[in-house]
Amino acid sequence: MEKSRSLTELRNIGKKIAARLNEVGIFSEDELRIIGPVDAHRMIKGKYPGETLPVCYYLYSFEGALCDKYWNDIGAEKKQLLKSKIS
Repeated sequence: MEKSRSLTELRNIGKKIAARLNEVGIFSEDELRIIGPVDAHRMIKGKYPGETLPVCYYLYSFEGALCDKYWNDIGAEKKQLLKSKIS
């Protein structure tokens, strides 16, 4: 079995986004995969209710990280599907 990578080893996730994920209890690729991009986005949004979270910066980045793609390369259909789940 492959070892779970740390968040900053994933595409699209730098120190700031990794820190936000850590604040809501997500510390590894496996944990992000289990929780999923939509719920991870919701958790961060819940922790920072007054802050506007650009979907590309969090939601799409999480999806891209899990499929090893740059956030903008996940495709319009997938973006729309993800966005519809957070509304």
